[in-house]
Formats: sequence, C-alpha cells, structure tokens
Amino acid sequence: MSDAITGLQLRSLISKSGELELSLAKVTIPEPGPDQVVVKVEATPINPSDLGLLLGPADLSTAKASGSGASAKVTARVPASALPFLSARLDQAMPVGNEAAGTVVEAGSSDAAQALKGKTVSMVGGAMYAQYRLINARDCQPLPAGTTAAEGASWFVNPLTALGMTETMKREGHKALVHTAAASNLGQMLVRICLEDGIGMVNIVRSPAQAKILHDIGARHVVDSTSAAFKDELTQALVETGATIAFDAIGGGRLASDILTCMEIALNKTAKEYSRYGSTTHKQVYIYGSLNTAPVELVRNYGMAWGVGGWLLTPFLQKIGRPDQARLRERVVNSLKTTFASHYTKVISLTEALDLANIFAYAKRATGEKFLIDPTR
Repeated sequence: MSDAITGLQLRSLISKSGELELSLAKVTIPEPGPDQVVVKVEATPINPSDLGLLLGPADLSTAKASGSGASAKVTARVPASALPFLSARLDQAMPVGNEAAGTVVEAGSSDAAQALKGKTVSMVGGAMYAQYRLINARDCQPLPAGTTAAEGASWFVNPLTALGMTETMKREGHKALVHTAAASNLGQMLVRICLEDGIGMVNIVRSPAQAKILHDIGARHVVDSTSAAFKDELTQALVETGATIAFDAIGGGRLASDILTCMEIALNKTAKEYSRYGSTTHKQVYIYGSLNTAPVELVRNYGMAWGVGGWLLTPFLQKIGRPDQARLRERVVNSLKTTFASHYTKVISLTEALDLANIFAYAKRATGEKFLIDPTR
C-alpha cells in the first residue's frame, strides 16, 4: 500500500464506574493480508441489533454531549444493576455496526481478494460504523451492477432474518407464521417473501397507519393489537392461515401468551375430539426482539404442547451450514431492489450519529423510521 489509510471509527465504551461513552477514534488500517480487502464504507444502517452494543442499557435521559466533529463525545449513566451482565465488555472501547456496503479500495494477493478490487460490495462482521474496514474477502458480497451502496447496505441482518424465519417454520413442520411489529422494514420483507412463496402469514401491528402500510403491499391478514376486538380478529386469522409458529419482536408483556392462547382457540375450532390436555399440535413463539423490555408474562391456558424461546440470526445460520447460507444470500442479492429493499428516513454522517437529537430518534426504534450512516459525508 503506498500510503497508510487512516479513518474515523465510532466506538462505544462502558466503564466499570457505570458510564457509557461514545466517541470517534482515528485508526490506521493495516495492509490487507492475502485474503483480505480494504473497503471504503459508504453506507451502514442502524439496526435494533446494533443499538444493544452502541447504547447498551444506558439511561439516555442522563445523556450529555461535548466536543464537535471528530472530537464529539457523548456520555450517559448506566444503571448499577446492569453492570454484572456487562462484565465482558467493561472498560473496552468497542467498534459498532453489523453490516455495511462500500467500494473495495485495496486488495490482498489472493484471487478472491483481487477479484473484488474496485467493486461495490456488501459486508458483514462488525465494526462497520467507520470510514474504512479491513475484512476477509469471503465476508464480502459483490453487488450486482447498478446497485448503490445504500441499496446494498442492509443486505444481511433484515433479509436473512426474514428468510431465516420462513426456513425455521418449514424445518420445524409448521405451514404458516405470525409476525409482530410487522410494519417494520423486516416485516415488509417478510410479507413479500410469504407472498412470493405462497406462505400464510398473520401480521400484528400497533396502529391503523401500520396496518395500511402492509395492506398496500399486499398483506392479507393484518390485525391491530390496539383494536378492541384484537383477540377475536387474531383467532380468525389463525383459523384461516393455520399458523402455529410466531416470531415476536416485542418481547415483554402478554403478547406472546395472547398469541399462544389464540392459536389454541383456533386449533380447537377445528378439533375432531376434546382433550383435557389441550390441542396436541405444538404451538411455538420465538422472541427475537425486545421493543418492550418488561418481563414476558405467560398466562397458561393453551394446553401442554407449546414453547416460548429466543431466536437469533447468527446461531440459525451456523446451524444450517455454508451451502444453505449461500443459497439464502444469493436470493437476497438477486432481489435487493424488490423483495429485500430497505427504506431510510434519514441519512447521517459518523459525527451526526453522535448528535443527541439523532441518538434520541434512532434509540426509539420506531417502526418505519430507519437511519443510515454515510461515513463519507
């Protein structure tokens, strides 16, 4: 490499004394090894899965900003009760950002690395809120000609999560699924996948405006949890689709329990005989988000054939292995502008990511509001 490349990288540190500090570090990028490339990052999304590392459990009402530009810094208090759960990250300035896209500006000597030089690629692997990223060529996905970095930036987390849900449904023997907070970017992708693949789907949203978003893209079964008739409408949608597996982004409260209850009622409507142990059909809710951080309340009135568990993309991908991962990745890249298109409400620079007004906005995780960082700005 002729001149060493340096660039800014956003870092998150939580101290043993209980303080979150967000800052920008100036880092020098090492020369790429044989199988590595250096990517100039041009677009990287702020996903809910990024916020866990970026902000942790900090109390944002205590947030303070200082400095400006590359010297900008944000601090906030972290409750003492949360610190025991964070011991592995305390006093470490950690880079943030799961996925991104940009242009390969340097490449190692291997054929795989050289083949990417000058190309626009998507990549996954952390530390993406940065101006440059050194990464293994195999963790890059070349984008089809005519695809911008912004169009390719959200190629991994949401699309593969949505596909992972339908794959999990099939592998576990279910024929239709339920999704909550369903008007999100991910939820809209899932609607389009289910329409393409002929999968029955029940969408649970939290407002009439969100219901309209999904109806407008062709969703057939949309129920509003704020409706007075929510449980009756959910049960009817479950009867019509036969859905017995749900993916829940809300987490806290009684929604998971309500879904299981309505599944049980729906199954009993078509049962041939009564069983005092409830339906023998297994009903499953996977919690994959925590928009509500309250405890999960289970009111057990849905027999004995049920499960509630956690679901996360990375362990799912490890379980299915490389060939199936490649099949899913290929489908995403071929449909980036259609099925897997993401929409952003605001594009900000790395320094603007440390602006308090922006932090308060993206920390809300509001449905339909997605931020994109462009580190070249």
